[in-house]
Amino acid sequence: MGSRNTSVSFCFLAFTLAPSVVMGAMLEEVVVTAQHRTQNLQDVPVSVSAISGEKMMEAGINRMEDLQAYVPNLTVTESGISTDIYIRGIGTGMNQGFEQSVGMYVDGIYYGRAQLARAPFLDLERVEVLRGPQNILQGKNSIAGAINIITASPTSEVEGLFSALYEPEMDEKVLDLMLSGPITDNFGLRFAARLRDYGGFMTNELNGDVGPQYDQGTYRLKAFWDASDRTTVTAKLELGRFDSVGRQAEVINDEPSTSSNPVLAGRTQAEILDRTFIPGIIDVDVDESVNNNFQDFRNSTNGNFSNNDTKNLTINVTHQTENDHIFTWITGLMGYKYDDLCDCDATSAELFKFELAEDYKQISQELRWISPAGGKVDYIGGVYFQYNDLKFNDKLIQDSNLVVELINALDIIELGGQGDIDPLASASSPEEILGIGDAGNAIANIEGPREFLSETKIASTFLQATINMTETLRLTLGGRYTYENKTGSRHLTLTDLQGNELPIGEIDTVVANTFAVERHNLKGERSESQFSPLVNLQWDFSVDGMAYATASRGYKSGGFDARSNATPDDELTPANPSALTPNRTVLIGTFEYGEEEATSYELGFKTGLLDGAAELNAALFYTEYNNLQISIFDGTIGFKVGNAKKAVNMGLELDGRWQITDYFRIGGAFALLDFEFKDFTNGQCQQDQVPNSPNGRDCDYTGMSNQYVSDWSGTLLAGFEAPITDSLGIGLGLDVVFTSDFNPSSNLDSRVQQDTFFKVNARAGIGALDRSWELALVGKNLTDEIIMVYAADTPLAKTLFGTTSHTGFFDAPRSVAMQFTYRM
Repeated sequence: MGSRNTSVSFCFLAFTLAPSVVMGAMLEEVVVTAQHRTQNLQDVPVSVSAISGEKMMEAGINRMEDLQAYVPNLTVTESGISTDIYIRGIGTGMNQGFEQSVGMYVDGIYYGRAQLARAPFLDLERVEVLRGPQNILQGKNSIAGAINIITASPTSEVEGLFSALYEPEMDEKVLDLMLSGPITDNFGLRFAARLRDYGGFMTNELNGDVGPQYDQGTYRLKAFWDASDRTTVTAKLELGRFDSVGRQAEVINDEPSTSSNPVLAGRTQAEILDRTFIPGIIDVDVDESVNNNFQDFRNSTNGNFSNNDTKNLTINVTHQTENDHIFTWITGLMGYKYDDLCDCDATSAELFKFELAEDYKQISQELRWISPAGGKVDYIGGVYFQYNDLKFNDKLIQDSNLVVELINALDIIELGGQGDIDPLASASSPEEILGIGDAGNAIANIEGPREFLSETKIASTFLQATINMTETLRLTLGGRYTYENKTGSRHLTLTDLQGNELPIGEIDTVVANTFAVERHNLKGERSESQFSPLVNLQWDFSVDGMAYATASRGYKSGGFDARSNATPDDELTPANPSALTPNRTVLIGTFEYGEEEATSYELGFKTGLLDGAAELNAALFYTEYNNLQISIFDGTIGFKVGNAKKAVNMGLELDGRWQITDYFRIGGAFALLDFEFKDFTNGQCQQDQVPNSPNGRDCDYTGMSNQYVSDWSGTLLAGFEAPITDSLGIGLGLDVVFTSDFNPSSNLDSRVQQDTFFKVNARAGIGALDRSWELALVGKNLTDEIIMVYAADTPLAKTLFGTTSHTGFFDAPRSVAMQFTYRM
């Protein structure tokens, strides 16, 4: 398709001393390694966008989430306790047991974990975004697409960079440092560091803090060694931290309770929490900031934070034989740790909170064999091995007297309906003696710790061969065979605040009714093997034009659910042995889920125009997904994995760029997307929705679209750069990002639909023609659009209070920063 984002060539202060020649302007060539060969992007029969590291620094693209503005059909957003990455409406969603459907690769090392998408960018050469299944060369799990991140390498001459950015409204400060050059004739080093502080834009009315606050630091040392005339060695060591306090989330609507309980009926969640008083029964009075239940960039929570540390060692050994075959060994050691605190109820009331921690380690080894280009048959083959170990811990913490008091009151009014009727004659309180009105006491000062362990072993081999049938016609055949073995376990229990396990009793009933949680201890092992084929036909219909057709099939491995709070069976929850009539319920969770499969077809062309001054690219795609893995919010505090039996996405993507003069260029990218679930009967019901699935519990999504799907989206870019004196020049850039309405929630609730928007980013700078220094203003979201990037049902709102409430996550409002860069 070739939907290449034109921003790769928009370096606003890349001045030259050449005079303006209107008719002789030429586009800059864009080189990529999307197919493991160095190629002109226009020659690659893949839908790929490429954005240079220089563009990202100039536009203030600090991390993956910022990248989506410049790549149509790409969505990256920080959600409740994870990061969602979607391409063409396909992504994995929220679950620590998942590998991502969009594979992320850094210098050839697979970064499949969602948390790594939050890591800041540092000293990049470019980023390539490949849309559609990329299972042959990129890997088995890249079923929606792949993102290749290429870091900058040591240079043959001494180079250095110092860049500082300051934005007063969000109190953002960014410092970039780089020093590169040769140490000896055959050995060079490159050191880079980025420090970023960010003050945030969401005010917490409970304590006056502003968030999300970011404190980020990334450091990289990269070495290049010419070991011999034919062998080179590149080694990279990178350490990073990215910590945050607060979240960009707020309650955006709160509708009156539909509960029949008179304590709740007809009142919003805010009204219930702000003041509920019945003498001798209940006295709830939380901070009045709980009444801020509408969108205004203000929230009221009891605190959120996320502390992350990453490390990576990559060694790349490349050897070229005498007959120009290239062998590459890439070894990667990668790991990260984080610990989070989530006040997930999103209100100033202390209802519950989660502590989360993850420890991940990965070892990988890839051997590639690349033939010389230009022969009768060009091929790329190799083998790949990976081992990873994941430990994920989280725990529900319920240490709130408010919850205890509220449930006790409801239990009195419902004559024991919140828990069990379990009279205790030796008790000292009337409610415990009667066994009615004591349900809240059962969950006073408790925790629900969970431990999830997963170990994965992967071995695969791949081969892609291009047969040059004529000078203008090429046939490419490819395949990848993968074997994967995965073990998983999940253990959840109930304890006091000191970690001592509590006996089965009324606590199990109340936890099941209030939080949809049950104790369990699950283990499993699964092995699978798949073969992913590809057929591609490429035709050069002119000197400057190429058309292609591709058919491929890809797979994404199954695995084990880390976040479900219940077992997958339909057995009743444990019975309280002290109850006269145990109040038991059935909770249906998940544990093991199956692999998903994609069959994709794509037609595209790429062509040059106006004697090399312009390009136009287009692609048409159609993909069928079977057993699509879906993350489903359970309506209370958990997530579980489901499989949609069948889904289809199709669309058209266009992009082009035009170097009108040596000083002025324009470009853009545009995408049309249609997504439909063809068979998905086990979806999450919206609040107040009556289940309409055959199982009587879920809702049927058949015929509906998916989260984050826009009917149309795109980017328009313009850049002007020109000398104003013999030594100075100016650079102006304007980016317009636009999208039709889309739904940012997993249950597609129309009450949180994001409207169509047009967002304007701009840059204006002055600097030396030799690029030794630059001073610029960088504006983001100058139209001050309010953009909701993720939404979900507010936890416990419906299940505990009977209210309909939603929490939204928002992009930052308008900002204007000053940036200074010095190069040597």
